[in-house]
This record gives sequence, structure tokens and C-alpha cells, in this order.
Amino acid sequence: MPEKKPSKPQVAESPVADVFEKRNPSAAEKNWAENTLAPTLEKSPERPIGAPTGVNRDEHGHARFTTISGVPIRRLYTPADLPADWSEEKYLGYPGQSPYTRGIHATGYRGKLFTMRQFSGFASPEETNQRYKYLLEHGGSGLSVAFDLPTLMGYDSDHPASEGEVGKCGVAIDSLEDMEILFGGIDLEKTTVSMTINSPASVLWAMYLVVAEKQGADWKKISGTIQNDILKEYIAQKEYIYPPAPSMRLVIDTFEFGSKFTPRFNTISISGYHIREAGSTALQELAFTLYDGVEYVEWARRRGLDVDDFGPRLSFFFNAHNDFFEEIAKYRAARKIWGQVMRDRFGAKNHRTWLMRFHTQTAGVSLPAQQPMNNIARVALQALAAVLGGTQSLHCDSYDEALALPTEEAARIALRTQQIIAYESGVTQTVDPLGGSYFLESLTLEMEKGALDYFSRLDAMGGMVKAIERGYPQKEIAEASYQYQRAAEAREKITVGVNEFVIEEESPHILYIDETVARQQSAKLKALRARRSNDDVRRTLDALQKAAAEEPKAGANGSAANGNISNANTMPHIVDAVRAYATVGEICEALRQVYGTYTETSVT
Repeated sequence: MPEKKPSKPQVAESPVADVFEKRNPSAAEKNWAENTLAPTLEKSPERPIGAPTGVNRDEHGHARFTTISGVPIRRLYTPADLPADWSEEKYLGYPGQSPYTRGIHATGYRGKLFTMRQFSGFASPEETNQRYKYLLEHGGSGLSVAFDLPTLMGYDSDHPASEGEVGKCGVAIDSLEDMEILFGGIDLEKTTVSMTINSPASVLWAMYLVVAEKQGADWKKISGTIQNDILKEYIAQKEYIYPPAPSMRLVIDTFEFGSKFTPRFNTISISGYHIREAGSTALQELAFTLYDGVEYVEWARRRGLDVDDFGPRLSFFFNAHNDFFEEIAKYRAARKIWGQVMRDRFGAKNHRTWLMRFHTQTAGVSLPAQQPMNNIARVALQALAAVLGGTQSLHCDSYDEALALPTEEAARIALRTQQIIAYESGVTQTVDPLGGSYFLESLTLEMEKGALDYFSRLDAMGGMVKAIERGYPQKEIAEASYQYQRAAEAREKITVGVNEFVIEEESPHILYIDETVARQQSAKLKALRARRSNDDVRRTLDALQKAAAEEPKAGANGSAANGNISNANTMPHIVDAVRAYATVGEICEALRQVYGTYTETSVT
């Protein structure tokens, strides 16, 4: 006899079945569903806004509503959607106290506003320096450096691999001389600076520290952040140089060095932004970002570092996408999970180690080239979600993001967007104003559960480096990206001006970077190499290679926890090379000769 197929579970076909399914609604809610909701649905069936007839429906023809990540959304949220033991004290707590759902500061933005840190960098150091001064003059409270592709990949501007890319997607930085120009007239002891640099992060950070030193700044007083998140490069952005293990070693070297010499500087910004830009869901962004943090802590502990010594300087960087409530839930869940992980998994005792501090940038990938002025509204909503989610600093993308580097006008509008939220909207006057919303609390709990499920899978694989080597997070993101694109093409998800409300329009004015910058940078490099002491450069690079070839042992010569730095830590040698005016390309090449380079293995 043929094998009998199991029957499909019976699904109630009533349009109000979701009120009762897997929930325990109150008598009042049942009465509403039967006597008010059901007649309304019979008269006027639901349909997702903008979706064609028949799209986004289940097997019974009922409308399906989801977040931008595909998470099902119920019609109405009530106490029945929260756990039976849900209480404000257990699940929400109070601002500045565990579980940090409502924020890490007791007074929210009443005590200190989020830092308005506009990401900027283009063409030459001279031109970017002028843009930084412009942003600070117009009310910016922090700087964020965008580097060009050759710098991100550890090449000098005159290297053959740099051709056609110098100054195009960020500022070209080849040497300490360029970094001195970049921050000329900007007091680094009073201005917080974030640098989006990863594989060559220790090199650019060393240049920044030496510039601060030349200004007379105290390293123990300067504050800012280097992104320095190599794991997300392997997962999403692909701007890596060395294999994973030596890359992780360089990151931990900065943890150790920073713990001793720059106690107010964040030596990493663990970044979900690029994971989301690569096509992940909000949940994947949350889970992979936090687990990257777990991986860094694991590697640092193997070095012998004390989690309470470097933990307070770990920071995070998230995307702010279009789905307003999903994004807020993501930030709230992130704080809860990180505090729990640092306490329970790593035994952190210092409450500052438990705190998740994060920067947010609005979603560049969500800003289409079509009808670009519409992006001003998108950015405002995304930024508002970040503020309501409790971000510590914020960058608003410019409306011309998809077309080119931002014009001065576009950059100013982006900054003004932050200022309007901060000073006019009223949302900064109370802490966590959406806390207690049944919908938001339910989404937050779903985010938390989903992220911890991913943690279990990654633990079983042996950690994030092992998972990356087998292609797991890459495949998860690729599938999510495909599903989103499929939904967009089916018009299940509407993007105004792209797959609905389309018009013919003229191309706007954009900022264009020509090849003049490449010629200028090459000329500067030639002059620099002629006047510096090349013997000093060679000596410092040889010392760096010797240290890089020596693997630091756990606790060898002490750790940053007891005030010492291992002789095999590369950072002091990189600083020496920078002082000798060795270039980014020369320092990275010295490390390439020791570590080799990495080519990703395609996994199907």
C-alpha cells in the first residue's frame, strides 16, 4: 500500500481566528472580535496598503501583514500577546538598570542628547577638512570619517590597484601627513571622532593618535571610536586583507593597547549596519552583530585580558531601516541581550561592561535614486526610530546617497533632520516613551528569542569565525536578500517612486570627484618619500614584522589588566612606523608579508 501522507493541520478559516489562536484573550477582546471585528471584516476585507488584489494572502485568502523583514504582524496587540508572567519590573525595568530595555541612562536624553555624528569624507584631506569644519559650524557635535576604497584595502593612492578609486567613496589618507591635514584646526581633545576603517584600523588609529599627540592632546582624555570590526567584513562588506585568525589578533592588540593608553576611546564598533545593507533581516542584523561581539570577547579572554578591563570600551553600530517599530524593538532587545551575555556568559562584574552603547546610521540601501527628495522623509522616520530606541549617536544619510557623495546642501539637510528631532519633536523629553506598548514589547521579546536561537546555532558551529569559514551567515543573509527582492518585484512591499507612484524626472545636481585627487595624492607621496628618513621607515617596519610573527601568549609579560603590554603587541610598532611617516600601504604590505591575504571560499 502507498505510504499515507500526514494530513495538514487544520487551520481555522474564520477571519477573526487570529484573535484566539495561541493566545488567551480576555472576555472583552473575544466580545469585540465576534461582535465588532467580524462584521467589519465581512463588509470590508483587509488588504495590505498598496498591494495588488490577491497579493499577501494566506491559503484562506486572508490578508498577511508583515514587517519589512517578513515577521507576521497581528491586527491588534493586547496583554494576551505577552508572556503570562510579564511584568514591568521583570521585562522592562527602569532606565539605567538591568535589563536595560528602557535605556542605559537613567535620564535618557534629558541629561545628554545623542551625538550628531555625520559620516563624511571625500576627495583630498584638504577638502574633507573644510567639510568637517562646515558641519561643526552648523551644529554637528562629532565627526565620522569615511575613507576611500584604497585606504580601506590598505593601498597607497599611487598603487596600481588604487587606479580610478582615489577619493571617490571617501577621503584618501596615505600617511601621517594626510591625517594632520584632515584634522588641522580641529581640537581632538574636545571633538569626538569615529573612523569607519576595518582591516587597516590599527594603522589609521595610530595615525590619529600621533596627530592628537602632535596637537598636545592627552591620549587618556581623547574620545572616539574606530570601527575595527573585521568579522562583519567577512560576513558582509568584504573589505578584508588578511585571513581571519591574524585579523582577529590585530583587533585584540588594539583592545590591549587601548585599555592601557586610551581609556576613553572605543577600540571597536561592532557593526550590524553593513550586515543589514547586505540584505539581512532586522533579526539577523541583531543576532550576527551581538554574536560578533561574543567572538571578540572570547578571543580577548584567550589573550588573558580581563573582560572588565576592555569591555566598557566595546561599542556597537546599527542600521535604522524603514520599519519603524521593528527597528525600535531591535535596539531594545540588543541592550537586554548584551547585558545578559556580559553578566552570565563572561562573568563581568563592572556594570559599565554590561551597558550596550551604540551608534546608528539611517539605511543607505533603503534610499533609491528615483525621486531622491523622498529620501528626506525616509531618513527622518529612520532617525526618529533610532532616537526612540535610545541610540547614543546618530548619522542621517543625505537624500542623494544613491547618486553620489553628498553635496553640501544635502549634508546640511541631513544634519538639520537630527536637530529637528532633538529640538522640535518633543520625543527627547521623556525616557523610552513607547515603553509598555503591547505591540512593541511583543516585538522586542520576539527579537530577543530569535537572536538567542541564532546564538545556539553559532555556538554549535564553534563560534563566528568557524561559521564564517563554512559560509553560514553569508548564506542566511543571501537568502533573506533574495526573499526581500522577490517581495519587492511582486509588489508585496511597496517602495514609493520605485515600484509604485513612479514619475519621469530630471537627474539632480551631484558631487563629482575627478582624477585630480589621485594626481595630487601621488605627488604628495613622492615628495614625502624623498624627505623622510627611509632608514627609520625600514627599521620600524622590520620591528613590526618581527612582532607580527610572534604570537602573543595568554598572559605573557602581563596583560593590559595589570598595566603591561605584551612585546608581541603590534600597536606600539605601528605607532613607531607612523611617527617615521611610513605610509598606509607600506605598513599593510609589511603585515601582508607575514600574514598573507585571504580569499573567500564560495559555499553553496
